[in-house]
Amino acid sequence: MSYYLGFDGGGTKTHCVLIDESGNVIGEGRGGPSNPLRCGYDVAFESLRDAATAALASPNLQPTDISAVHAGLAGAGRRSVARRIMVFLAQEFSSALAQVSTDCEIALEAAAGSGPGVVLIAGTGSIAFGRNAAGETARAGGHGPWIGDEGSAFEIGRRAVSAVARVRDMDAPSSVLPEMISAALECPDWDELLVRIMKEPEAVFPKLFPVVAAAANSDDSAAKEIMFASAIGLSNLAMVVIRRLGMKGEVFPLVKCGGVFGQCQMLDALLDSVLASGALRAKISRVEISPALGAARMAARLTEPSSQAATHGA
Repeated sequence: MSYYLGFDGGGTKTHCVLIDESGNVIGEGRGGPSNPLRCGYDVAFESLRDAATAALASPNLQPTDISAVHAGLAGAGRRSVARRIMVFLAQEFSSALAQVSTDCEIALEAAAGSGPGVVLIAGTGSIAFGRNAAGETARAGGHGPWIGDEGSAFEIGRRAVSAVARVRDMDAPSSVLPEMISAALECPDWDELLVRIMKEPEAVFPKLFPVVAAAANSDDSAAKEIMFASAIGLSNLAMVVIRRLGMKGEVFPLVKCGGVFGQCQMLDALLDSVLASGALRAKISRVEISPALGAARMAARLTEPSSQAATHGA
């Protein structure tokens, strides 16, 4: 029996799926963040190891039992990152064929298989990635929190703290965000919050997304303004990819993936409306298949004789 592992890793969490040679899911595991550019390589490797260990535990398998592994990680679009992840996979799964890609590539696999489609990912970060019928690909976003990541949990949290600063300076209308943020972070002192942000913004901003979503759902004007800007930013990412690939008039799946979706009615409705007006024949939906399962299926294809992309883990 052959077994295949797939990883989906981002700035907050890692999901690992184990399948057998019939494509049945026989194990799953989760770990912490595994985008090395955000959390560092040591933390990323630990998260991948924890997720794999949990996935292998139920069927009582060892890393040496794995035939192939595919890791789709945020940040892996950079060659230096992909190389270091490959070295790690070679050490952990010494008998396996291994492959590394970005998280958007495995999300597209989950959304459209090998066919045309566009995925819009919004979690800790944000990115859009697509492939047309000719096999051409394009991406937009994914530039990190200091340059881009429009509509991401990080950016929404950052905008929320900025809104609180304006409220404190009496330059903005009253908002429920100051009280909600203080409660969510258990940090009533503004100066202490600023120190925490300066030390570790990754540990603060993404956690505030559910707070902003809840405030927007309760009709808070400051939160709604943030969500409006986020929806427009995310739609722009998707439309850039659609235009570059010449897909505006085509029928294709346009799939949303990530923790930002499904929590704020305003963001979801506005985003779908803008996307539908720009890509009239696109079939807009939430991802139904786990990207980690998509990664596991890509791992299984590495063992096919026709595969030219595999690199042996030994």
